[in-house]
Amino acid sequence: MSRTPLALAALSTAAVPGLDARSVRQEELPGDYDVAVVTGHDDQEWVIRAPRTTVAGAALEAELELLDALRLYVDTGVLPFVVPQVAGSALLPEGGRAVVHRRIVGETLDVERLHAGPGLAADLGRAIAAIHELPTSVVEGCGLPSYSAAEYRERRLTEVDEAAKTGRVPPTLLRRWEAALEDVSLWKFQPVVAHGDLAADQVLVDRGRVVAVSAWSDARVADPADDLAWLLVAAPLDAVDSVMEAYQLRRTELSDPRLVDRALLVGELALARWLLHGVRHRLPDVVEDATSMLEDLDEATRDDG
Repeated sequence: MSRTPLALAALSTAAVPGLDARSVRQEELPGDYDVAVVTGHDDQEWVIRAPRTTVAGAALEAELELLDALRLYVDTGVLPFVVPQVAGSALLPEGGRAVVHRRIVGETLDVERLHAGPGLAADLGRAIAAIHELPTSVVEGCGLPSYSAAEYRERRLTEVDEAAKTGRVPPTLLRRWEAALEDVSLWKFQPVVAHGDLAADQVLVDRGRVVAVSAWSDARVADPADDLAWLLVAAPLDAVDSVMEAYQLRRTELSDPRLVDRALLVGELALARWLLHGVRHRLPDVVEDATSMLEDLDEATRDDG
């Protein structure tokens, strides 16, 4: 079910003792949640999330357990940024709970404005590397997914097979993807703790530094390329070099010579997942959008040789 911002504000006052809600505004965040920002009498802002479905509620519970486990790594400086910390929760009539945390001050990352050098691009590379350096037990202990390299390659193969069945993937692009997935050397990597849904709107920055990373419900032990693909696709090329240089310097035992190649492929395969999302949920606009982007990608990559 969906809740109005006023209903969410009421839940926030029940969740956090002493919170006197003076104003509320709706917020859009990834996932199947109702989200609002509530301002208290002292001008402190709070974020409240309430799951709309049972599946979203289960994902939220796993995320909360992970956030609690990550607190140690934030407090000791292993993670050079903060993560949301729950200040309170309120039970929902249909089951599950809404959770509240203080709103973290910062601006959403603008990928297109990244530039080369020791500034934000390098800090972003170090931040992602710090996530990948976490012990895998942090995620596994919360019951979140854990994959071997071979299992993850099989997942990608299944995605491509399903996308191919739609008839919407250009044949030359499909053949290139299949060749990459059959290239065993491309898939020799050490699985790491991966955020799993890292994107610009989950990264907050302030004065040239990454100050927070949110939305951890898709965290898993998986391919480090997943957390880098969005940057390699969207950031200016010189900034990508700075991100990757800082990332590689921060990793302690990185032996993955095909990481960038795989991340670029993962970025392309995101279009296949977008297509499948549209097909599965019968969203014709999404299907057409994905089809158009696949055709553009096919043309661009054929032009590149």
